[in-house]
Amino acid sequence: MSKPSDLVQGTLDLLLLKLLALEPLHGWAIGIRLKQVSGDVLQVSDGSLYPALHKLEQQGWIKSEWRNTENNRRAKFYSLTRPGRAQLAKETASWNRLAGAISGVVRLNEA
Repeated sequence: MSKPSDLVQGTLDLLLLKLLALEPLHGWAIGIRLKQVSGDVLQVSDGSLYPALHKLEQQGWIKSEWRNTENNRRAKFYSLTRPGRAQLAKETASWNRLAGAISGVVRLNEA
């Protein structure tokens, strides 16, 4: 089972940008969604999630607004900005290149 500490440096940013490209979510829902879509393989602690969201917001890649949740509680919802979509495209291309290179090495025949 992978843990956030096992993720390649910068992967959390990519995952958050991708999830927020699909729909605006509040922090707790982001953690749940990541766990769901990864088949319970990936989890992120609050201690990693909220600093990452803050950093992405500081960089202008996401924005936030206070809204009511489905349970009628106030929560900060995050959504992707236009610069965030451009950054997602860059990070996705970089990830695909890296994953392809790693896959090539892993597939090498052993002596």
